[in-house]
Amino acid sequence: MNLPLSSAQLTYRPLRRLDAFWFGGLLLAALVLYTLALGNLPLRDWDEATHAQVARELFERWRNWPESGWSWLYPSLEGQPYLNKPPLVHWLIALSYTMFGVNEHAARLPGALLSALSVPLLYLVGREAMGRRIPALLAALVYLTLLPVTRHGRLAMLDGPILCFWLGMLWLALRSRRDLRACLGLGLSLSLVCLTKGILGLLLLAIVLVFLSWDTPRLWRSGYLWGGLLLGSLPVVAWYAAQWQHSGDLVLKTSILHQSLERVWSDVEGNGGPPWYYLLELLKYGWPWLAFLPSGLATTWEDRNRGWGKLVLVWGGIYLGAISLMLTKLPWYGLPLYPALALVVGVELTALWQGQRRFSKGATLLLSLGGTLSACFCFYELSGLLGWRPDSGGASQALMLILCALTLTLGVGAVLMWQQDRQAIPVLLWGMFVSLLLLFGSNLWLWELNEAYPVRPVAAILRQYLPTASTAYTSYPHYRPSLYFYSQHHVEPRSSAELRQIWQKEAHAYLLLDQSALDTLPLPDAIPLGSAVGWTLVERLPEGIPPGSEGLRLTESPSPQRPEPAG
Repeated sequence: MNLPLSSAQLTYRPLRRLDAFWFGGLLLAALVLYTLALGNLPLRDWDEATHAQVARELFERWRNWPESGWSWLYPSLEGQPYLNKPPLVHWLIALSYTMFGVNEHAARLPGALLSALSVPLLYLVGREAMGRRIPALLAALVYLTLLPVTRHGRLAMLDGPILCFWLGMLWLALRSRRDLRACLGLGLSLSLVCLTKGILGLLLLAIVLVFLSWDTPRLWRSGYLWGGLLLGSLPVVAWYAAQWQHSGDLVLKTSILHQSLERVWSDVEGNGGPPWYYLLELLKYGWPWLAFLPSGLATTWEDRNRGWGKLVLVWGGIYLGAISLMLTKLPWYGLPLYPALALVVGVELTALWQGQRRFSKGATLLLSLGGTLSACFCFYELSGLLGWRPDSGGASQALMLILCALTLTLGVGAVLMWQQDRQAIPVLLWGMFVSLLLLFGSNLWLWELNEAYPVRPVAAILRQYLPTASTAYTSYPHYRPSLYFYSQHHVEPRSSAELRQIWQKEAHAYLLLDQSALDTLPLPDAIPLGSAVGWTLVERLPEGIPPGSEGLRLTESPSPQRPEPAG
């Protein structure tokens, strides 16, 4: 017998289909943005090349299974135990290598896919926290068009996956308020965070527990919550136990003490900054949505007794306070703040869209200034492109297109805001999305590559001329993990005096030198092997050995202690 549906059932099913539609649409848009031309640029130093190399060594062991046994449980870097971070993302990159080969696209793809998934996950977080679709959708779209999130999410780093696991953890915590079974998934999400960045999971768990104690204190007495957290911790405990058995106290010293706790009381590798460091990062990279943040924060404070207000205040307060007090400061440490910022801006944009609030003159002025500044840069690049400047050779058509799109977006948005036209919101969202598409479709989005010489041409010379297992010494002052990844050869930095000493004492040596070092170092019997982008590989052969002979191994002098990856 067919019973008539209640009014709640009649409305509930279409709502679920509509949420699924928006989830799929947001995921599709995010995939386009995060995977566009993903492998068009080489890996950058430090973290990207390091993670890619760790995954490569795992991949080599997988290919040699079952002879290699369970060695894939113990990551290594250049043959030495790698205990800086847990290996979840490295396993995913190694899996990507098995499908797409060892290249930049395969190295970045797992992080990009997880980062793209974080966009619709924020929509689900907003739906659970606010109970309304429009602010959740606008928050997800704002989050999608934040430059720091999308750019770092495209890299072979750990921070994009952390955003995905963290938002999944938040969604399950919110859902557990009305469905205790979600607590079981909460523990699994915590496990994924801990298997990616170690004890960061404890900080994020503290945020969840403080929020639940304020918003839904009855959950503290639930066996589902503590049982789910206990079950979720088992994979983490098992992995650390295996590492302890394999490496002993080195796990505690490296993974927990040096790579995690030591960053609280010391600026590791000189990466320090003032307590307001991350506020400055938000001011630099939060545009144009930062213009709506002050009024959004005021609304958050007014709604501090509602679920979403409690969540944002606890989330932003605890996390921002923790990373601001840490002495080690790195830009990507602040990424988990951006979803909270997007929720705040999403609520503010909803009020503007629904006519509950007018566009403020301050926000309009800020967007106008941004548009004017972008237009000035655009004119500067145009003058170079047309040869109006002496340095016109550095002009870029791609940069011109990006600046034009950004100028048009901010300019039209500011005009519409001045006219109190709510269409300013879709103009800003679409314009930022197109601007990011143009950026990621160009060769400009990874600007850190300009800090050093192009790595792939130099690595090609090393692969061609340097014998297997040989080490070269270079006049470049810093060790480059990316050079090792592309060449599979050690290239150790040395001072001019050390290079001179190596050349005098070693019977067979390889030096990678820039033009200045070639001109100033006395290098008798030097045989140039190859040159690229201003760097030359030279060889000194033992007496009686003709040039081109292979199979000789350079007697290596002790290598200096290399700095650890900053992540």
